[in-house]
Amino acid sequence: MVHPARILVLGAGAVGLPLAAKLSRVADVVAVTRERSARAISSQGLAISGAWGDESDHFTCVSELAGEEDFDYILITSKSQDTAGICRHYKDLIGSCDVVSFQNGIGNEETIARYSDRVIGGVVLTGFVREGDREIRITANAGPMQIGRFPDGCDAGVQGLADIMTRAGIPVETTDRIKGKLWSKNLINCSLNPLSAITGVTYGELKEPSSWQIIEHLVREIYAVVQADGIHLQWPDPDTFLGYLHGALIPVMARHTSSMLQDILHGHPTEIDFLNGAVVTSGRQLGIATPCNAVISDLIRFRESIAAGPVESSH
Repeated sequence: MVHPARILVLGAGAVGLPLAAKLSRVADVVAVTRERSARAISSQGLAISGAWGDESDHFTCVSELAGEEDFDYILITSKSQDTAGICRHYKDLIGSCDVVSFQNGIGNEETIARYSDRVIGGVVLTGFVREGDREIRITANAGPMQIGRFPDGCDAGVQGLADIMTRAGIPVETTDRIKGKLWSKNLINCSLNPLSAITGVTYGELKEPSSWQIIEHLVREIYAVVQADGIHLQWPDPDTFLGYLHGALIPVMARHTSSMLQDILHGHPTEIDFLNGAVVTSGRQLGIATPCNAVISDLIRFRESIAAGPVESSH
């Protein structure tokens, strides 16, 4: 008898909880999330609405693992700034199975690789919004998830996870060049997320000429960095990507607002150091100037540093 795969989802929030819910249909899933959510989901299930349909799912959801357990896959879905802490806390588990990063930004896979030699990179092109302790709304779905052995390759572990996700109804593709796919996703995030967070507008409004000019500068700097580093993006040049962004992606996500804006408004740290900040760091190492990405990063850090409440005006 073949037993279902055992999957652990760490840092389960807006991304990890709906993934856990879907996967629980075909696998033995445990999701680790904050205590309030764990209690609510355990008693009432997780309510999903939006682009994946409306449904309610029940699965094992805890705030801390009890005892020693073995898993076939561990999915890390936390904010990037929490990756190192999660890896330290669960280092014994992480060192014994395939570990998948379904996170934003650059550097998560490298962090996980300090604890495991079986790292799988994952790219998520879906918009998730948390609306309560047990409610997730899926705002847009711009394409299937992508997974591959990090930094490159595709093997039985990757294909096994892809098969599980497909049976669970999660659109997924495998790739043998996941590092390029991760930087391609980072390119999208760097182009839209911080500018939307700074201005407070939807992605659709960023097509206005003045903001679009800023996006063009960000994109051209990123291309200069990745090309100097020998990384191949999904789009061969900046103009091709900008055409895709303007004509295809933004229309699909026109009403979507940046999760980075929500982090700022709620007083939470953002992932800017793993997005545009990672571009600046890589550029510095490669001798490539990235002034626009540096300014955007500093503006986000400034917004993080001040209170989210109203500012008094003087006359």
